[in-house]
Amino acid sequence: MTNHLIGLLLGTEEDWPAAFEAVLKAAGPITAMDGEVHSYDVERMTIEPFDLRARPRQDLVIDRLAYWYYHPREWLKKAALTHDVYLLNSPFTFQSMEKHAAYCAMIRLGLNVPDTVLVPFKNPPDHAKYAYTAERYNRPFDLDAIADELGYPLFMKPYDGGAWVGVSEIRDRHDLHRAYDESGQRLMHLQKAVADYDVFARSLSIGPETLVMKFDPSQPMHGRYAVEHGFLDAGTGLEVTSIGRVVNAFFRWEFNSCETLVKDGVVYPIDYANACPDVAVTSLHYYFPWAIQALVSWAIFCTASGRTPRYDLNTRAYFDVADDPELSYGEKLAAYGTLADEYFESERYAEFCGFSLSHLPEVVVGWIEGPEFDRLLVDTVRSTFPPHEHEQFVAHYRGLLSAWARDQRAST
Repeated sequence: MTNHLIGLLLGTEEDWPAAFEAVLKAAGPITAMDGEVHSYDVERMTIEPFDLRARPRQDLVIDRLAYWYYHPREWLKKAALTHDVYLLNSPFTFQSMEKHAAYCAMIRLGLNVPDTVLVPFKNPPDHAKYAYTAERYNRPFDLDAIADELGYPLFMKPYDGGAWVGVSEIRDRHDLHRAYDESGQRLMHLQKAVADYDVFARSLSIGPETLVMKFDPSQPMHGRYAVEHGFLDAGTGLEVTSIGRVVNAFFRWEFNSCETLVKDGVVYPIDYANACPDVAVTSLHYYFPWAIQALVSWAIFCTASGRTPRYDLNTRAYFDVADDPELSYGEKLAAYGTLADEYFESERYAEFCGFSLSHLPEVVVGWIEGPEFDRLLVDTVRSTFPPHEHEQFVAHYRGLLSAWARDQRAST
């Protein structure tokens, strides 16, 4: 039997890590397609000094911290470079390919990214030589003219931001200058809004699996994901799913979310570089079990199948498709999808799940219906909402998760 240790590098989260640990344990030893049996332990990692030559104990690490903290980021890079530890996600591309670079790359691939302009920071950096350099080489620009050319409404948002921090809706020049003044030393994008869109879709991707959910950012977190199936027609749904998977394969992001707006049949990707996609039970609710099952499945597949981590990129193959004048947008998207399938080994993954993890869906349903999950749900509600709302939200989430379990049993 081969034993694997999966590391969780966490911030403040408690709900999904506990669920991941419980489901992985309940899944039991896994027999791979070659007959080898694999067992699993999970460790919540601590931050401490590390020797660059030390051998990591973990085979795979799910990272939810290193995008914002340098110390664990450098440990992840060391573990990947020295010992091929499998990482979700790659710190190399999330450090160098933040939202700005992600926009640029997907524009090159021909996706319908809204018109976007990067503007210099409002306040100069605190550096003795900056004033001299700026006087000689920083050309003056007209912020109003840029906004007028893009057209209102638009959004101002940090070029490398996350969690909606620093995002402002800009409807006129007053909004524009207020937001720019408040941006300080942050580089900002001005991006044309897709006004009066028909659908806001958020896609959560884990490995080759993608779940597209109807999303309403104007709602509080517990109400943003609507339990609504079939809200996209088949063609649009396939395009939205394909975009999310292509983005992830391109950047080697295997645990990521993608936001797209649909208007008049056109799909506009607006945000798709999320180092820590939302997997909280209080926001995903009905969709939470899917996320846990997919995360457990991908972690087991990567470790038990001998999948080799890839931290290098294959941009030229994508750009060769993008630059082919004979291909339509649909043909290019299909070709990108083939490249994504090759990267994720989608066919081998599906075969592995059918052979080695056929029992996992029933394990997840049973756990969601059991007392351990109910205790986790109650504890999460109590730590998230004020006391006078506890009873209301416990009943709310119990209802949604019970509905999910019923739907799963009805579909099998």
